[in-house]
Amino acid sequence: MNKYLRIIGENAQKAFNYKINKKKKKKFLKKFLILVKKNKLKIINQNKKDIIIAKKKRLRKNLIDRLELNSKKIDQIVKSINSISKLKDPINITLDKWNRPNGLIIKKVTIPLGVIGVIYESRPNVTADVSSLCFKSGNCVILRGGSEAYFSNKIIVNLFRKALKLNNVDQNYVQFIENKDRKLVDLILSKMEKYIDIIIPRGGKNLVKKVQSMSSVPFIGHLEGICHTYIDKDVDLKLATKIVHNAKLRNTSICGATETILFHEKNLKKYVNPILKKLEENDCIIYADNKIKKIFKGTSINAKEKNWSTEYLSAKVSVKSVKNVIEAVNHINKYGTMHTDAIISKNKKAAKFFLRNVKSSIAIHNSSTQFADGGEFGFGGEVGISTNKLPPRGPVGLNQLVTYKYEILGSGQIRS
Repeated sequence: MNKYLRIIGENAQKAFNYKINKKKKKKFLKKFLILVKKNKLKIINQNKKDIIIAKKKRLRKNLIDRLELNSKKIDQIVKSINSISKLKDPINITLDKWNRPNGLIIKKVTIPLGVIGVIYESRPNVTADVSSLCFKSGNCVILRGGSEAYFSNKIIVNLFRKALKLNNVDQNYVQFIENKDRKLVDLILSKMEKYIDIIIPRGGKNLVKKVQSMSSVPFIGHLEGICHTYIDKDVDLKLATKIVHNAKLRNTSICGATETILFHEKNLKKYVNPILKKLEENDCIIYADNKIKKIFKGTSINAKEKNWSTEYLSAKVSVKSVKNVIEAVNHINKYGTMHTDAIISKNKKAAKFFLRNVKSSIAIHNSSTQFADGGEFGFGGEVGISTNKLPPRGPVGLNQLVTYKYEILGSGQIRS
């Protein structure tokens, strides 16, 4: 295998053997936070290099928006680091404990996962979030960021490593793959099972498909975020309009943005125009089924079958009428990606049916799908959203980056 990657893998395994106590973790994260604040202008200047290159390459606007770091975004990074530092340490927690009739005491105790490989695109804030979460949970991390964010990622990792050095911790707790050769991603997935315990992809559909098809290492992630908001027959119009607008347009480029709106057929005439008109007024393109197209007084495009399974990640939305909450759930379970889906309804029975029967990792009642975020869950941040049926599911934060083992305490027992 590639010598460069082998050395990174060996360094990570060596660093993982160095265990860090709670006090030192907190002290380190405080130092990292101070360094990020102190070097805000340097981070922005390095980010500008990435933006210039991205514009020359004519990257899509939504990707450049993800990539750009400004003072406000760096303040959010600092806030996230601070939140993570204040969370309870998830390691060496006794999840369960019981005594057996023979006197054995069995304890179920949390431990780190090991070495985590994170492959991601566009967003430099991921570098700070993931590094902080992995460190706090006792895991080492190998980062492979997208080439479009090279300079931004590099300075953030260097600040992290500087904080590690100042706290006398092995700097290889976090490593950044500086080589931009795309072939390295294939090698990470197919040849590093000896060094990496789990892969987490954060990026577009093509990246996740590659991980699914090539990885010899277990992985956590989601392919797409085809999220739905279903408007039931009993709703508060003002509330529904506000939620739908936020769910679709607050940030169109995140995986928790609503991509399909479902309307109960009994409320089409009352709710379609005010709700969709507000989206249209904010330059949202609407793909509507025949029933809604006839009622909507604005401009819409005929929806085709492919629209129901499209993740736009832009100001576009698919709109469909359904007979009831049962048909809404069936549509979501057919076309959705088990990410995040919401119901807006005054009817508690309908809401309960929806929450219990959608297959989504996150099911929401009377709120925006854009709350599909580790920070909003109180996790401090996230390394990604998991739509796997096996745990972890939903935002993967600090407490999802651990596994467990059984510790058995005996006093001379032998098995007959």
